[in-house]
Amino acid sequence: MLDKFKSSFREEAEELLGQLESTLLELEDAPSDAELLNAAFRAIHTVKGSAGMFGFDEIARFTHDLENVLDKARAGKIGISRDFIDLTLRGRDHIRALLSAEDALTEELRRTSDELAEECRKLAAGAEGPGPGGEGDDAGPGAQVPEDIGAGGEEPGGSPATRPKTYFIRFRPGPDIFRNGTRVFSLLSDLAELGECTLVPHVHEIPVLAEIDPEKCYTFWEGFLTTEADRNAIRDVFIFVESDSSLTIQDIDETQINDSRNKRLGEILVQYQNVPPEEISRALSAQKRLGEILVEKGIISKDTLDTTLAGQNHAKKIQDKTAEAAGVLSSVRVASGKLDQLVDLVGELVTLQARLSRTSLDLKEVSLAAISEQFERLIAQLRDNTMSIRMLPIGSTFNKFRRVVRDLSTELGKEADLLTEGAETELDKTVIERLNDPLVHIIRNSLDHGIESPKDREAEGKPRKGTILLKAQHSGAYVLISVKDDGAGLNAEAIRAKAVERGIVAPGQELSDAEINQLIFHPGFSTAKTVTKVSGRGVGMDVVKREIDSLGGSVSISTEKGRGTEMTLKIPLTLAIIEGLLVAVGGEYYVVPLSSVDGCIEIPKQDLEKVGERRIIPYRGDLLPFVDLRSYFDIPGQTPDIAQIVIANTQDSRIGFVVDNVIGDYQTVIKPLGRMYKDVTGVSGATILGDGTVALILDVNRLALAVQTESQRRVQAS
Repeated sequence: MLDKFKSSFREEAEELLGQLESTLLELEDAPSDAELLNAAFRAIHTVKGSAGMFGFDEIARFTHDLENVLDKARAGKIGISRDFIDLTLRGRDHIRALLSAEDALTEELRRTSDELAEECRKLAAGAEGPGPGGEGDDAGPGAQVPEDIGAGGEEPGGSPATRPKTYFIRFRPGPDIFRNGTRVFSLLSDLAELGECTLVPHVHEIPVLAEIDPEKCYTFWEGFLTTEADRNAIRDVFIFVESDSSLTIQDIDETQINDSRNKRLGEILVQYQNVPPEEISRALSAQKRLGEILVEKGIISKDTLDTTLAGQNHAKKIQDKTAEAAGVLSSVRVASGKLDQLVDLVGELVTLQARLSRTSLDLKEVSLAAISEQFERLIAQLRDNTMSIRMLPIGSTFNKFRRVVRDLSTELGKEADLLTEGAETELDKTVIERLNDPLVHIIRNSLDHGIESPKDREAEGKPRKGTILLKAQHSGAYVLISVKDDGAGLNAEAIRAKAVERGIVAPGQELSDAEINQLIFHPGFSTAKTVTKVSGRGVGMDVVKREIDSLGGSVSISTEKGRGTEMTLKIPLTLAIIEGLLVAVGGEYYVVPLSSVDGCIEIPKQDLEKVGERRIIPYRGDLLPFVDLRSYFDIPGQTPDIAQIVIANTQDSRIGFVVDNVIGDYQTVIKPLGRMYKDVTGVSGATILGDGTVALILDVNRLALAVQTESQRRVQAS
């Protein structure tokens, strides 16, 4: 039993240490932010307390000294300097190392604990004295001391810290408010921007359609606002309409709003003296919802009920947000293995549902078809919910790279900031885990080869500090992750020269800019003149290409000399279940990922034969290459008189696939291929159809690359 609790502690500690690293890096950029410092202290304090409880004595002993340093900083006796951040980050890394070592602590780890603890004690001892500005102040030049809000929740000087308050608001616009051009919804939007807002529109006064005056307002609003703004700021929202409208702003006691979440509707109505207690008792004897009964009896109005329920929901939202900010999440920790097993079971259900649909279609049994349709809807909901459980915000991965940039820029003698966008973008947890290494290699490359030294940047008229932008955004069934730097850009001449030297390209071979950029992904390719700890062996970008290809994604590069380089990874949202387009060639079935499909066309067989070796077809005013799947996979038989072509989007172009028949959409449960087939070009996996037949899933990007390579070979041969 104790081992189970220890395992839970390790998981919780890993999360807290991840949050601590992110918080410390933010604190370095905003040293006067007291809340960040408090968050760092809380993380260490929690790790210390739990470590002592579950027998991790070395962690508890070490974190005591680190906690003491953070406490001195909270009291304003230690400044937030780079040395302070370095020490706390090293302490965080050491705690993680102690966690990994479990009970088998080496002498080296114990020695590191003693050394870091001694540094913490020296820093804390140097802080003892009159405080900032006095003899005992060791903050050092340039260090900043955060404004300490103290244990009592007060700001320096004794004034109370700003805390959110909750107000009840009733806004009844004047009936002629529309006639002067006022946009009521803009006012409500401005109100919502002040904080957490819950508003209920009351529409019972709207007449029947024949009697409505379109220039007259019949609606009024009631609700609750939790905000740090004061009453005057709320009133300012309505300053231009208050004279012609009715506005009520009423303070709500904090204990009332906290109690509302857990109280029943009847208790809240009695509390606000809307309903006598005896009426509540009588209403409860009926077999209906309490609110409906009270409205039917005329004891309260529908407006009162709606407003009361809105207040109850508002209280729940505020408490949930407060709990989340304090680190109390309303979630359940589940082992990833159990989650993977659930996804596998859902995949089997999807396959079974396809078989049931096929059977009901063959039997033409109406009752069975009805059951099949209902089963299909339920399976679709189960599939979507299960897949959403696997989705995680990619920001958890982004935060790790701030430390990479910080440490590596120091090692290389450069200055660089990492900016992030789209951290809330969600991606399958399995995909996120496999993205870590490729992104580390790309960021290291950007720092080593892209970002110039501060001296060189100043000579070129750039800021001393370089910038790396890490950005994520959804694009259909894919996520686009880009790493963009403002460095020197790729040196096309050096890349080409190195490629010729290594025999990758012929000396006189013509290459486009995109083809030159792709050369850096060749195994062992590097333009570095010397081998360092960071680069020079040519193993980084090869790893990126190989890993992204295995995910069914692609990598594209855009660069401008002197302005920087951007690498974009196109990654599928999930690797478990996808929507596909099922096609047939002879007796074989294939699936094209639906997110890649641009369209389908029909072309007479003789027109395909006319193009010969050129293999080019017209499509929407453009000429596209195509691949005949029958010929490519050596499937016996003849192409039908009217061939069907599926047009798919690849990394930077489009390509057509000639098939015998397009069957339609299909929920595809992806099954990995065996070891014997892992190197088959153009196939990324397989799926099982409703009748038990196996269909191969096409790898659109690799097929396009194979066609392009074959085309270049024919041109060179001619």
